[in-house]
Amino acid sequence: MFNRTALVIFSGGLDSTTCLYWAVKNYNVVHTLTFLYGQRNVIEVEYAKKTAGLIQKAGKNINMHFFKIDLSQIGGSALIDKNIAVPKRRTLKDIGCGIPITYVPFRNGIFLSLATAFAEKEDLDDIIGGWNMVDFSGYPDCRENFLKTMERAINSGTKRGIEEKPIHVVFPLIHKSKMEIIKFGKKMGADYSYAYSCYEGKEIPCGECDSCILRKKGFTEAGFEDDFLLRLKREGKF
Repeated sequence: MFNRTALVIFSGGLDSTTCLYWAVKNYNVVHTLTFLYGQRNVIEVEYAKKTAGLIQKAGKNINMHFFKIDLSQIGGSALIDKNIAVPKRRTLKDIGCGIPITYVPFRNGIFLSLATAFAEKEDLDDIIGGWNMVDFSGYPDCRENFLKTMERAINSGTKRGIEEKPIHVVFPLIHKSKMEIIKFGKKMGADYSYAYSCYEGKEIPCGECDSCILRKKGFTEAGFEDDFLLRLKREGKF
């Protein structure tokens, strides 16, 4: 893949951080696109910058980009409407059933559309994201069939697609559990010290939302201490 170029949709979370480490090892040019979309956990954007900084200090070049779009105008999700409570202390069985109130309507479809426009302008080959179908909260726009359908639409409606230079949607984590994602990242030297997951958006993770629960399960099963919590402990904050 080294002769290809990539755009990583980079939230600053654990999965997208893993994808970024994977991308810098497999592509000769890597761009990231981070969205400020009115999310409750906007702190992840600042942490995304810190993670990119760690990778750049290791000698890898990353071209970072940020895009503002206010999805709070749509609402309907606890992640973009602070009047809706984030679900807490749900069981793993409950997390795996149904679509929770943290689902942002068609968020990944919107992100992919904007990423496509950016990738086409920059003449980039692949769009990479940390979408996952195993340890996730049931979001319909994280499923493989949806991503493949979006890829077909992308190449039906872009200049690159018509000129037979298709843009590929790449999802290296789609069938991995959170444990497998963490192990996969660690093999590539991933540092999760600033990879933020909590839906509440506070510096100290709540430990009780679906994302925190799945993250803790993943690190425990992978046999690693959570880099993020270790950093907070070193800083005397946790």
